[in-house]
Amino acid sequence: MLQDIRDKSQGWIAKTIIGVIVVLMAFTGVEAIFQATSNSQDAAEVNGEAISQSELAQAADLQRRQMMQRLGKDFDASLLDDKMLKDAALKGLIERKILLQSATSAGFALSSAALDQVILQIPAFQEGGKFNADLFDQRIRQQGFTRMQFRQELEKDILTSQLQAGVAGSGFVTDEEIQAFARLEKQTRDFATLALKADPKAVKLSDEQLQAYYNERNSQFMSQEQVVLEYIELKKAAFFDQVEVKDEDLQSAYQKEIASLAEQRQAAHILLEVNDKLSDAQARAQIEALKQRLDQGEDFAKLAKEFSKDPGSATKGGDLGYAAPGVYDPAFEEALYGLKQGDVSAPVRSQFGWHLIKLLGVQAPQVPSFASLKDKLINDLKAQQVEARFVEVSKELEDAAFEASDLAQPAQEQGLQVKTSAAFGREGGVGVTANRQVIQAAFSQEVLEDSANSGAIELDPETVVVLRVKEHHKPALLPFAEVSAGIREQLTVEHASEAVKAKGEALLVSLREGKTPVAQAQDGQAWKLVEAATRNQEGVDPLVLQQVFRMPKPASADKPTFVGVSLAGGDFVLVRLNGVNAPVEALSDEEKAMYRRFLTSRSGQQDFTAYSRQQEVAAKIERF
Repeated sequence: MLQDIRDKSQGWIAKTIIGVIVVLMAFTGVEAIFQATSNSQDAAEVNGEAISQSELAQAADLQRRQMMQRLGKDFDASLLDDKMLKDAALKGLIERKILLQSATSAGFALSSAALDQVILQIPAFQEGGKFNADLFDQRIRQQGFTRMQFRQELEKDILTSQLQAGVAGSGFVTDEEIQAFARLEKQTRDFATLALKADPKAVKLSDEQLQAYYNERNSQFMSQEQVVLEYIELKKAAFFDQVEVKDEDLQSAYQKEIASLAEQRQAAHILLEVNDKLSDAQARAQIEALKQRLDQGEDFAKLAKEFSKDPGSATKGGDLGYAAPGVYDPAFEEALYGLKQGDVSAPVRSQFGWHLIKLLGVQAPQVPSFASLKDKLINDLKAQQVEARFVEVSKELEDAAFEASDLAQPAQEQGLQVKTSAAFGREGGVGVTANRQVIQAAFSQEVLEDSANSGAIELDPETVVVLRVKEHHKPALLPFAEVSAGIREQLTVEHASEAVKAKGEALLVSLREGKTPVAQAQDGQAWKLVEAATRNQEGVDPLVLQQVFRMPKPASADKPTFVGVSLAGGDFVLVRLNGVNAPVEALSDEEKAMYRRFLTSRSGQQDFTAYSRQQEVAAKIERF
C-alpha cells in the first residue's frame, strides 16, 4: 500500500490530495492550525506557565543518564522506553513547576549571593578543596547545562527544597503518640508453627487430565510472535579515515584552546546587605568605616567574621576560594581584577549590597604545549567534519530506503552490508534488536504489515540503522507433545498445594473447636515454638511473621488463636499465637528522642505529600 503511494506521489493522486487538504482548510478555518502551531513548542502548561518541549527533552535525557549511572556500564540503555521516560519526566516537571509556583507565592526567595556561595561550596566543583571553574564548566556541560541554565535550575531546586522543609518542618508528635508507637514497635509475641509439607509424589495425573487442561487453555500455549530483520548499520567511526585536517586549522584550534584559559583568583569579601533594616546610605557608611579600620591595620578575616552578612564565607574570614572570570557579579569581578595580591578594594556596590574585596591569591593558567594537545585537536577537528558527513549520509540512507522496496540498493549506494538478525519477539533480542526503538519499528504497522523500510533509527550518537522485516512468524498453537511435560509439572504442584491446604484448613477447624489436642503431632511434625519474637525476628518465614503480628491477642493463656498460611513453595503452615508481650521497661531519653525524630519526620513528609497533592488538584494543568 505505502509503496503504491510512493510510486504515485509525484502524479495526479498527490495533486488531488493537496486539493482536498485546501478544501478542508477552507471549511475548518486556519485558527486551529495556528493554535496547534502556537502549542507545538510546549509540552504542558501549569497555571498559565509553559513547560517547553526542550525542557522535557532535557529532563528525559538527564533522567536517562542518571539511570545509566545508577545501573552501571553494563546496562543496555536501549531497553529504556522513551515514552515512559518522557511521561515520567513530564510528571516530574509538572510537580516541580507547581511547587515552585507555591514557593514563590509563599514568599520563599534566594539571593544571587547566596546562590553563588552554594555553587562555590559544591564538592563536585572543587579540586583540592577549592572551587575550580574549569571543573564546574565540565561537570555542568556533562549534564547539558550552560552556566545560566545551571544557576536557574539550582535556584529552582533550592526554592522547592525550602518549601518542602517549611511544610515538613511543621510536623510534630505528642508524647502519647510516641509511647503508643513504641509499645507496638517493641511488642513481642509467643507463637508456634506446624508445617504441613506438600507431597507432589502423591499426585497422580492421567493423560486425559493433561489433554483437558491443554484444550481448555489453548491461549496459554501459543508460540511467541517473532520477526527476523534485515538491516543496514551506519557507524560514525567509519568516516574518520575519510576526512583530513590542515596544519593551519590545527594551529588556529590550538590558539583558541589556550586563549580560553584564564587565571583564577582567590577572593575574600565583607558584605553588608541592603534591606529593610539597613538602607543603602547606612550600609555604605558602615562599609567605609570598616575600610578605615582595615587601613589602620586591623585584620580582614576577623572583621569579616564579625561583620559580613554572607553566611557562606563569613565563618571562613570572608574567603570565597578560587574562581575564574564569569562567576561573580560584574561590579564585584571588575573590582577584583583591578587588585594586586594582598590589596583591599574601595567599597564596591553590587546587586547584593556593599562589599570590601581582598585579593588573597592568583593562580596562573597552565598552558599545555601544542604537542600534548595535537591528538585531541585532530580528533576534535575531524569530529566536526565527521558529524556533518554522518548526518548527511544518514539522511541519504533514509531517503534511499524510503524509495526502495528492499535494502539491497541503499546498502550498495553507501558501500554497506545488509545484515540479518536472529528471530526475536516483542520483548526484544540481543544486540541491535535489544534497542527499544528498533523493536517498536519492527512491530509497527508500516514495517510489519505494509512491508516498508523503516526510517533512520539512532541506536546511539555513533550509530544509525535502517531496517525491514524479512520473516514474520505469527503466534501459533504449540503441539501438545511440546508442552505436556510443563503442564504435568504445573498441575502436580497445584494439586499438591491444594491437597495440603485442604488438610491444613480441616485441622485448623478442629484445633479451633478443641477437637484436636494442641500438642498432638501431625505426620511426624511437632509444633515449633518461638518465644518473644520481634517484628524483625530472624529464622521465620516473612509471610508467617507478618501473619503473626496481624493475629488478634488470645483471650487467655489457655486459649491460643490459630491461623493458616500458604507458603510460596506450596507448603501450608499452621500458626498458633500463645501470647502478646508488652514492653515492661520505660523508654530512655535517648529512645524517646529517636522515636520523636522518626515520627516527626514521617509526619512532616506525610504533611508535605498531602500539601503537594492539594496544590496539584487545585492547579490548572494542560498537556499538549
